[in-house]
Amino acid sequence: MAQTDSSIVIDHGRSSWSDLWKKEDYLAIWLGFLIIAISLTAYFGFGPREEFAKKIAAAEQIQSAEAAKAPFKTIAWYKAENDKKKLKGSNSAFGKFITHWTKHPGSWKTNPADAFIRTDAQAKAMNEKAMPVYEEAKGKAAAAFAAAQQAESAAAAAAFKDSALNDAAVATIKDWQSAEKKAGAAKGKTTNKAYNYIPTLVGLCVFLVVIFGAGMALMKKSFTEFAKGFVIVFLVATLAYMLGGQAISKQYGFGAEAWGVLLGMVIANSIGTPRWVLPACQVEFFIKTGLVLLGAEVLFSKILAIGIPGIFVAWVVTPIVLVCTFIFGQTVLKMPSKTLNVVISADMSVCGTSAAIAAAAACRAKKEELTLSIGLSLVFTAIMMIAMPAFIKAVGMPEILGGAWMGGTIDATGAVAAAGAFLGEKAMYVAATIKMIQNVMIGVTAFCIALYWTMRVERQAGGQDVGAGEIWHRFPKFVIGYMLTFARKKWSTNPCCRWNCPWSAGASASVSVRFSSSTT
Repeated sequence: MAQTDSSIVIDHGRSSWSDLWKKEDYLAIWLGFLIIAISLTAYFGFGPREEFAKKIAAAEQIQSAEAAKAPFKTIAWYKAENDKKKLKGSNSAFGKFITHWTKHPGSWKTNPADAFIRTDAQAKAMNEKAMPVYEEAKGKAAAAFAAAQQAESAAAAAAFKDSALNDAAVATIKDWQSAEKKAGAAKGKTTNKAYNYIPTLVGLCVFLVVIFGAGMALMKKSFTEFAKGFVIVFLVATLAYMLGGQAISKQYGFGAEAWGVLLGMVIANSIGTPRWVLPACQVEFFIKTGLVLLGAEVLFSKILAIGIPGIFVAWVVTPIVLVCTFIFGQTVLKMPSKTLNVVISADMSVCGTSAAIAAAAACRAKKEELTLSIGLSLVFTAIMMIAMPAFIKAVGMPEILGGAWMGGTIDATGAVAAAGAFLGEKAMYVAATIKMIQNVMIGVTAFCIALYWTMRVERQAGGQDVGAGEIWHRFPKFVIGYMLTFARKKWSTNPCCRWNCPWSAGASASVSVRFSSSTT
């Protein structure tokens, strides 16, 4: 068996029962499960579960009655739907508490301090500035509602049998919904509040030190050394968040991930990463834990909603692109490193950074190859999220088709949603849904790469047969956690679980990725 090589993402080794609490992959699963368990316990123990269930049942009863009465979605149906959407775990007392302690630096334009502190005077000035726009939008929404009521009443007077009146009602109700959304967005800009994120960031840092430090201790590494270095990692990640929140940076899609990589490169190639910080630079550990949590966000209902065309784009086109780009790299570009080739192929075909980590672990790629792949992904993501919407508009491509194209092409999920928003609301939802469906491919991709690498690539290179044990050892175990959390979402039947608590997967996965990118 080969000796351990620290430059490789995952090396050869033997599996034993102690791996379950000593190995990074398994610990990523347990930490992810722990955070999810805390979230569920908090929701079911402290959240307004019974209240939510009653309100959901009442709203669905109204919707059923309206669906039986009219051949289209009525005003009452949409009001009931809006009532359901208002039910969020973040509105409960415990939800507000957790949301408060998981804040990250906010947006700012000219003064970086605004990302951390906003005074009452600043909040008041922002609200007063936005109020005229809200009042105008509110008036338009009221007028649209009156028109929708009139059109629906006319359709009801004809017992909903006049197709022309029904079509008119559908159109006016759609206009009312659009006006309501604009009014809601305008209202949100009038509710700015003062904040001071510095204490909350300190609390978040302590929490993450405890969570990941416990994992480091189980891996027989020093908790104290990790804690000391993690403070610097956290500060760099916070700086990346702050820079990513700058107005111009956000406009051009240069987010916290890109700033994290850039800062990491500057530090590593100038003053160098201090040796006492290195114990906290656990890139794979952070991302693997985030990936486990990501599985909790991939809702099976999204897969069903997008239909066969969306599933075809995500689950058929994706592996074809991966295989074709790998073959292209080997036969046309003559790339000397097959591991770099397949990591880049997985990165660009599946879902960017997350897939790159899984692929690198499966094929034992070098860490610098993983870093290069992620860097390329971030560069092209920033370019494509601006260029693709412009091209789609220029050629007159339908909004839904354009959204599906971007969802299957742009790497990062956040960038996909931002690019889709440039086209319109429908494009944004289609693009984000396609990307979330693609995320499910992470586990399958990792397994197939591990199988191919052990059975074909390394067998050709060394002439040795590889057993099932080595394939299992090579397979990135954190992907199992990802798939299990996805399965939990798929089979969850409790109606209250339709609304994710704010302290669950999303925030934690995002934080993990930010830390890893800033230390790459």
